[in-house]
Amino acid sequence: MIKENILKIRKRIALVCSRVNLEAGLITIVAVSKGRTPEQIKEVIDSGINDIGENKIQEALVKYNEITNKRINGPRINWHMVGHLQTNKAKEAVRIFGLIHSVDSLHLAEEIDRQAGEINKIQDILIEVKTSPEPSKFGLKPDEIFEVIKGIAGLKNINLKGLMTIAPVLANPEETRPYFRKLRELRERINETMKQRNNGFTVLSMGMTDDFEVAIEEGATMVRVGRAIFED
Repeated sequence: MIKENILKIRKRIALVCSRVNLEAGLITIVAVSKGRTPEQIKEVIDSGINDIGENKIQEALVKYNEITNKRINGPRINWHMVGHLQTNKAKEAVRIFGLIHSVDSLHLAEEIDRQAGEINKIQDILIEVKTSPEPSKFGLKPDEIFEVIKGIAGLKNINLKGLMTIAPVLANPEETRPYFRKLRELRERINETMKQRNNGFTVLSMGMTDDFEVAIEEGATMVRVGRAIFED
């Protein structure tokens, strides 16, 4: 089932990319494996997706140890932290995750930087942006971004690659478009006004099972898909 689901997702991505004149291979699929077993994750990896997203540190540690300890050969697995990250969990996060999507304060970035320095690592991160008014959502407000970016620029053990957002859950996926567009436009403003960055922000992590096609149309380079991979 998982292999067939992934093939369907790739076809959907190819179709939307053809509409917006984009190469489908440029879209990274992050398989969000919250609540899934190591065996299911291994099936995802065997089906060609090497980017695995987790929401909680403790659950991620169990799966990381189970899979990396037993998997001697095969492709390199890229682990993504896609859930809210508490500062006191930064040490564990830096140890296992290649990309942390959910940095929502300078304080958290500073702790990630400190922990990365302890193990001589340059940690890739994204800034989480709150593009919707929902009180339950985490993330920086768009007008807070620029000061935080300036603060992060002075941290030696962090590589800030782009932005992430979570759109509201809406009955019609088309209604999520303004939230994704807001993130893309914010990235464009950042890249225009902070030209001292060599290549600008290249990553936009946005879109999930119900709305990833709209997100790609609005500029997503990375989509976080769970149910569409693991369920019928």
